[in-house]
Amino acid sequence: MSHTYMPISIALTGRDCLVVGGGHVALRKVETLLDYDTKVTVVAPEADPKLEMFAKHKRITLEKRPYKSPEAAHYGFVISASDDMGLNKQVCEDCRKVGVLVNVADAPALCDFIFPAVVRRDCLTAAISTDGKAPFMSGHLRHVLETIFPRHWEKLMQLAAAYRKQVQQRWEDDSLRKNAAFERFVEADWNTMLKDMSDDEISYRLKQMIELEPASQADSETDS
Repeated sequence: MSHTYMPISIALTGRDCLVVGGGHVALRKVETLLDYDTKVTVVAPEADPKLEMFAKHKRITLEKRPYKSPEAAHYGFVISASDDMGLNKQVCEDCRKVGVLVNVADAPALCDFIFPAVVRRDCLTAAISTDGKAPFMSGHLRHVLETIFPRHWEKLMQLAAAYRKQVQQRWEDDSLRKNAAFERFVEADWNTMLKDMSDDEISYRLKQMIELEPASQADSETDS
């Protein structure tokens, strides 16, 4: 079976994003983009009140006017969510002429990318996609992922990111000790630790994990 969409992660930092349309669908797309470090411009003659509020608080740039072809070509990432399919097709054409990635809401044939159903826990992102063929299942499976990754994973991922930096600093040139330290983190009983231990106790335990000798290293020293 061949697939249409390859799952990838795109860096949006420094990439100007354009959303064409000002209705509820455009609003949902904008709310997704606001989770990322990017500049969002919305172009539409009329805009949802929440988009107006975002603009008032300078979270987005809102230009209340019709789309002017081929302005989408000057952006790095484009979403067209207008009720006018003719306009959506024009935006898509403007983007594809210059290789700008474009998503047209509810029109898979006009999409270079689609939005998966996402569960986010700090730096962890778990995404589900059905290749655009059964999106209702993606929404259902997102709820399943929320039970697999409950809210305490927010703190766990913060600890994991900090732990990785400490391990790399301590064992920069020792891959054996570095990998052993990562394994100890993964194998720890985090459900119990997060529930029963204070932040200081967890910090102390993490330092112990970093400094422990790998099993194979400890065994070889005992044999000698």
